[in-house]
Amino acid sequence: MLSAPVLHAEWIKIRTLRSLLGALAAMALVTAAFAALAPSMADGESSDPLFAVFFGISFGQVAAVAFGSAAVSSDFRGGALWLTWAAVPGRRRWFAAKVTAIALPALAVGLLTGLVTLLVGEVALGASGPTWAEGLRGAVGCGLQLTLMALLAAGLTAVLRSGTATLAVLIPFLLIVSFVIGDLSGGVADFLPDRAGQVALHSTWNGSLGPWSGLAVTALWTAAALFAGAWALDRRDA
Repeated sequence: MLSAPVLHAEWIKIRTLRSLLGALAAMALVTAAFAALAPSMADGESSDPLFAVFFGISFGQVAAVAFGSAAVSSDFRGGALWLTWAAVPGRRRWFAAKVTAIALPALAVGLLTGLVTLLVGEVALGASGPTWAEGLRGAVGCGLQLTLMALLAAGLTAVLRSGTATLAVLIPFLLIVSFVIGDLSGGVADFLPDRAGQVALHSTWNGSLGPWSGLAVTALWTAAALFAGAWALDRRDA
């Protein structure tokens, strides 16, 4: 179903739009920058050194959402999608290529972000930092979580057909849910996409999810959004 020429065309769009490259850069910079503040985070109420290092992902996710939504919404401007669909036989084939073109750079930058964040955090915390085993798990979890959030935004944008509408829904959701009801560990909040994936970034967790089951929950949210996006593209005109 995935066509190499279509994927190549979508990749060209990704790497030639400055706003998308800027969103990827912001995803890495914002997440890693907060790792330098890890000592002040670890000295607070939370004694979780791993999450102190990866605290910045709460804001890095916003950049990931902006990347995923902008990558899809750019095709809905000025009737560009009609030209794409005229050249690509099959809307699902186009959407599969679009999702792949979003996932690959998001994953690459996400994993790099996780590694850099870990290194910065370990230097900042010194001997009080997380173990390297925990840190590597956190780095991988960070990369996967950022990728999943970018794809979640891509699927929702395909449904709403507007990057602005997607950002208006997801950004308040991420910031308000994470900081207002995010402390309700063990409740419904644990199964929300941003909270579930971040379990991998904690040394210990009192909720019902583990590091990988939490990421699996986020993956289910993302799969549902992408399925809804594919369904909407099949049934509505550009």
